[in-house]
Amino acid sequence: MKLAVLGATGGTGVQVLRRACAAGHDVTAVVRDPARLPAGLPGLTVVTANAMDPDAIGGAVSGRDAVISAIGPRDGRAPTTVCADSAAAIVTAMRRAGVRRLAVVSNSGMHVDDRDGPLTRYVVKPILKRVLAHAYADMRRMEDLVAATELDWTIVRPPMLTNGAHTGRYRTELGRNVRGGNRIARADLADALLRCLADPRTVRVAVTVAN
Repeated sequence: MKLAVLGATGGTGVQVLRRACAAGHDVTAVVRDPARLPAGLPGLTVVTANAMDPDAIGGAVSGRDAVISAIGPRDGRAPTTVCADSAAAIVTAMRRAGVRRLAVVSNSGMHVDDRDGPLTRYVVKPILKRVLAHAYADMRRMEDLVAATELDWTIVRPPMLTNGAHTGRYRTELGRNVRGGNRIARADLADALLRCLADPRTVRVAVTVAN
């Protein structure tokens, strides 16, 4: 599969690159600073561009089978529009290039449903919503923007991210939270992102993933 990965130097983005390259995909990483990328990844093409500029990323998106955005804020407590702004640019670039498949990383912390236990629903998530109010507002705008498009999108919602090793043992739910799911390794999130791209059940669906 020919993939474009944005946010490729972040914790999740690096794991996506590692797993996608190891699986033999043709991967283009769109980055601001190529020096932050891991060395020696087979089949990797690097494009230096501003992900907020649809003209700048157009060439990297063109001809791809799918686009993954792992862009997220560096400081979840500070005002930010990075997720929504990058999503708008990516959608514009994909429309121009005629590319339809898109997967974006959001979060499950801002979504509450009956799969959450009482502690999570009434204590943990309300605290997170206050502490991470700016990041959550930005991601909600991103979700709304992506979901309103005609693209074949998937919104992937992980809980707290860790730097643990890849296990391949995680759970997914379509359109609802994972019961008791409060964390996932970035390596497993990367695995889930790649699997979603090949799974027609996840098209135009929000997928929650957790260990």
